Amino acid sequence: MARAPKESAEPSAAKTDKLAEARGRNLDLAIQQIQKDYGEGAILRMGGEGLKSDISVIPTGNLLIDQALGTGGFPRGRVVEIYGPESSGKTTLTLTVIAQAQKAGGLAAFIDVEHALDPAYARRLGVKMDELLVSQPSSGEEALRICETLVRSNALDVIVIDSVAALVTRQELEGDIGDSTVGAQARLMSAALRKLTAIIAKARTCCIFTNQIREKIGVMFGNPETTPGGKALKFYSSVRVDIRRIG
Repeated sequence: MARAPKESAEPSAAKTDKLAEARGRNLDLAIQQIQKDYGEGAILRMGGEGLKSDISVIPTGNLLIDQALGTGGFPRGRVVEIYGPESSGKTTLTLTVIAQAQKAGGLAAFIDVEHALDPAYARRLGVKMDELLVSQPSSGEEALRICETLVRSNALDVIVIDSVAALVTRQELEGDIGDSTVGAQARLMSAALRKLTAIIAKARTCCIFTNQIREKIGVMFGNPETTPGGKALKFYSSVRVDIRRIG
């Protein structure tokens, strides 16, 4: 019985090359279409000149913290959360960051939700108060809209929101003291950060949120501490600093 002749197969390397060329052409067409629809820079290759892989930082003014961060400061274009107990130095750290940014010729804004900024103390820390933008909003929505507008200006190096725990929603303001507003603050932060994260990255602004600590009720094991404002800030923050007094 005669054997079936072997198929004269085209070299697999040639097939692979043709497939790779076709995929490359399709990818180039897709990239061109994305850039046409959404503008130049909508998509870039990591090795290209248009995308900076190195993220610059703003020193905190505290050598130990800069060393612990491993980068020499807080990253530009990222969200940072500083949280801790009362009177632990959260606002002080934000003011020293602002002072460092101003020293390098940058601009900063301080959104004083707690209405507790002390100009004299800030000056002693090196903050140039005559150059600092300060806002004292009446609601959480107003505070975060002001933050968004400032970020979109592409003019600021540092924006501080002090603090998340003090962000009161319009729902709370319009209700009576004691009314239940479960989840309102968390929804506000989640909606705001979904919008802010991308524009903060494009503007290369360091956006710092301070936050307080609360204790979960009924926790028998593990750490009972948590921070207000839901989980969105934890998720979107590139750096979270837990700051406390020692001794």
